[in-house]
Amino acid sequence: MALVHSGEAPSSVPQAKAMPIVAFDRRELMLILSVYGRKVASGEWRDYAMDFLRERAVFSIYARVSERPLFIVEKSPKLRNRQGQYSVTNQQGRILKRGHDLSQVLRVLDPQLAVVG
Repeated sequence: MALVHSGEAPSSVPQAKAMPIVAFDRRELMLILSVYGRKVASGEWRDYAMDFLRERAVFSIYARVSERPLFIVEKSPKLRNRQGQYSVTNQQGRILKRGHDLSQVLRVLDPQLAVVG
């Protein structure tokens, strides 16, 4: 019987592996929150939710407390080499824009107004 702590876990206790999750990095989150902030300031949007899952990260945008989000910004690294890992989906589930560059994909939510002369 050893009375000294060795600093190592006993070999009989199995080590639980942490499941990897997908998340937005700081740059991605700043891009999303800048669009979100402009829409909140204009009174169009009121709430959001973030979910970090094994295969995708989701930022859901709500106009009011409701069952379904108005828009969903999704990051799926599995699609990185195909259509692009970022997508924006509307309330009906239709993909509005998909691509490799998040700032380009987010333009569907906050289009730049142009003066037509």
